[in-house]
Amino acid sequence: MNEYKDRIVPVEIEDEMKKSYIDYAMSVIVGRALPDVRDGLKPVHRRILYSMSELNLTPEKSYRKSARIVGDVLGKYHPHGDTAVYYAMVRMAQEFSTRYPLVNGHGNFGSVDGDSPAAMRYTEAKMQKLTMELLRDIDKETVDYTANFDDTLKEPSVLPSRFPNLLVNGSNGIAVGMATSIPPHNLREVIDGVVHLIDNPECDVDELTEFIKGPDFPTGSTIMGRESVMKAYRTGRGKAKVRAKAEIEQTAKGREQIVITEIPYLVNKAKLVEKIADLVKEKKVEGISDLRDESNRKGMRIVIEIKRDANANIVLNKLYKHSQLEDTFSIIMLSLVHGEPKVLNLKQMLYYYLEHQKDVVTRRTQYELRKAEERAHILEGLKIALDNIDEVISIIKASKNGQEAKISLIERFDFSEIQAQAILDMRLQKLTGLEIEKIENEYEELLKIINRLKEILGDEKILLNLIKDEITFIRDKYGDDRKTDIQAVAGEIDIKDLIEDEEIAVTLTHFGYIKRLPSDTYKSQNRGGKGISALTTREEDFVEHLITTTTHSKLICFTNKGRVYRINAYEIPEGKRQAKGTAMVNLIPLDKEEKITALIPMVESEDEKYLVLCTKNGIIKKTALSEFRKSNRNGLIAISLREDDELIGVKITNGDQEIMLVSKDGMAIKFSEKDVREMGRSAMGVKGISLNKDNIVVAMELVDEGSELLVVSENGYGKRSSVDEYRIQNRGGKGLKTYNINEKTGSLIGANVVNEEDELMMINSDGVLIRIDVAQISKLSRVTSGVKLMRTDEECYVVSMAKIVGEE
Repeated sequence: MNEYKDRIVPVEIEDEMKKSYIDYAMSVIVGRALPDVRDGLKPVHRRILYSMSELNLTPEKSYRKSARIVGDVLGKYHPHGDTAVYYAMVRMAQEFSTRYPLVNGHGNFGSVDGDSPAAMRYTEAKMQKLTMELLRDIDKETVDYTANFDDTLKEPSVLPSRFPNLLVNGSNGIAVGMATSIPPHNLREVIDGVVHLIDNPECDVDELTEFIKGPDFPTGSTIMGRESVMKAYRTGRGKAKVRAKAEIEQTAKGREQIVITEIPYLVNKAKLVEKIADLVKEKKVEGISDLRDESNRKGMRIVIEIKRDANANIVLNKLYKHSQLEDTFSIIMLSLVHGEPKVLNLKQMLYYYLEHQKDVVTRRTQYELRKAEERAHILEGLKIALDNIDEVISIIKASKNGQEAKISLIERFDFSEIQAQAILDMRLQKLTGLEIEKIENEYEELLKIINRLKEILGDEKILLNLIKDEITFIRDKYGDDRKTDIQAVAGEIDIKDLIEDEEIAVTLTHFGYIKRLPSDTYKSQNRGGKGISALTTREEDFVEHLITTTTHSKLICFTNKGRVYRINAYEIPEGKRQAKGTAMVNLIPLDKEEKITALIPMVESEDEKYLVLCTKNGIIKKTALSEFRKSNRNGLIAISLREDDELIGVKITNGDQEIMLVSKDGMAIKFSEKDVREMGRSAMGVKGISLNKDNIVVAMELVDEGSELLVVSENGYGKRSSVDEYRIQNRGGKGLKTYNINEKTGSLIGANVVNEEDELMMINSDGVLIRIDVAQISKLSRVTSGVKLMRTDEECYVVSMAKIVGEE
């Protein structure tokens, strides 16, 4: 032993075990059991798909023996058991295991009854069409490569993954001291979530769950209750109670039978049927007379016949309790982030995926830019050579060899080596007129491409829009409907489902008290009536806003300070007709001096593309509605305002409408919406109307052809006049006179574009409200004072008006 004495190192066995076990644990965690957050794949799956792409097993090519694919993976990248590789590939091909299969299997790939697949020498495989999106652009230096196990080849450390595969197909894995269990989701919903995150980087998990409703299992079934799933989305850990889809049918003999058409995810159907039979034998479940598995290639069908004196519902509930007809899917959203295992919530998962996509598209763009610039460089040389072709030919002819010719060309024309070599490699065919024109056209096209690529690299917004376009293309091409239903259970029913969707009127007072009432609370009255008292307010308070909408709609609330908040209509407390309502600050976090200036009901419609905002100083702005649709409950900037300005009106438009601004001193301007270019959410806007000193804008309206402008003054006078009397002018002018203001009428307080079927609600400073038919209001020419619409006392004046559309 003496000769080995110097080579023996004494080590504590405890330290050696600790060190070796940590090395083993990290190897399992990073190199085997956990998926990467970017592409949702474990190393074995990534290597299988990369090998298949190297073998060129694209969807349009013929199948190749599974043994050949597995052999390639083992020999090149994955020195582990062949069975492990084959079973990983099989799972990617099983429609009942993978929500969107990545491998197209040909032959026996196993069944939902737990049958094993045929040996790999019998089966064949190739990639699915969707798999190509995981690998797209891999040849454009979009991902890093690492050395394989024996340092002879390179393999990708991650795939470009042009769709969020981790959430879409989910993942299961047991590492050392940790496990992952991510359920599959619907491709369409997940991509909608990514798009929303691109548009609203500040959104929270709850907003994302409006798009990503819950897991979507390949075997369908029903998730019972959403709250535990929501917990998983918020914290990264939770569970989903999944129940088989069963229906109770009447047989021809008048007896009942339970028919099961979908079972929970990862449940073995044969074992499930066996378990039900055992429950009957053990008399844990009584009332079953027969049990049959009638499944075929058209779908699943397990039939449970019920005895004549038994209750099918009771039997079904017992089966849910004692068998895997109801199963719990544990959710642990654990994945590798920069090589480190982390439990992530839903937003974090999408965030890291989006960061990966930014990196992939940036690297692809850099690669394409470099290639385009290299080609443009060669074309520049060819163009110079073609312009001086006789001299170039004589230089080449006079040279002893290619090297000498290259040096001569470089000296004479200042070519680079690459350009000179390209000229020497050029075929005589390139000298024809058509070829010369082709070179010039290609060069011009390349310059456009180079400019476009530089734009993408220089502006993250353009980059994100490109990612959005590419991912929505995948959604539209491969997306499908949900397979898994989600049912609310007792104790977590959405309050919205308990509230009937009905027409309501929402009133908001000057001091910020809001309430909702059924829209028919106020009966229609005749013109000139005194009105019904709408609410009891503190002496100096009065109603300022009134809109009609439905209980299920969302309202976006714009404030005078140019901020926007979101609220559900049913969250507004219902009040009696004379109740003052709830303070708005209890519903949304308003600043001390901030008050609501516009309430907009959000209704899904293709005609609604933009929001047009107007300030009291006549500034107007147009912004895409999508920038407000998921506005934050904590408020976002809607428009940047100057110090002395306030937001007074907001309208939804289709991009092709006419806008009318009406000022306090009776002037009105009509101009095309196209005069106002689209701007970002936080932009300031442009001038809509020129105002005299101390004058302000009191209304902004959208004009329909043949409609009428109804104006109301503070002393209760009003009239209708045809909008055709107002010619279209350029934005920013003074406008035309719309009302003859005098001491009797007082200044204008508002204006609406109306039709004869509409009704008008008016509220005065005492809180008295009147509702009259628009048809009862006189139609007069532009420069008149109108008629008395509402009686007002000396210290009382009209403060607000609202239109109720005829159909409502």
